[in-house]
Amino acid sequence: MPSFSEKVYKIVSKIPKGSVMTYKQVAKLAGNEKAYRAVGNILNKNYNPKIPCHRVIKSDGKIGGYNRGEKEKIEMLKKEGYKFN
Repeated sequence: MPSFSEKVYKIVSKIPKGSVMTYKQVAKLAGNEKAYRAVGNILNKNYNPKIPCHRVIKSDGKIGGYNRGEKEKIEMLKKEGYKFN
């Protein structure tokens, strides 16, 4: 049985370019809706380019953290065509 972390990485790896999901949405799909902070902690440790953790944002629409800096996260999302509100 896959661990919660493995589930999170699998879900996030399927987010298409130009799209985002919230930490809470990822947590729910991984099996624990209340574990959205755990999702953030898991993704903060990710350096695998095949897992686009920059495509996960906060429920209020704010960008949230990124292990390479929020500015980098914003630039990556812009390049992929994500439209900020």
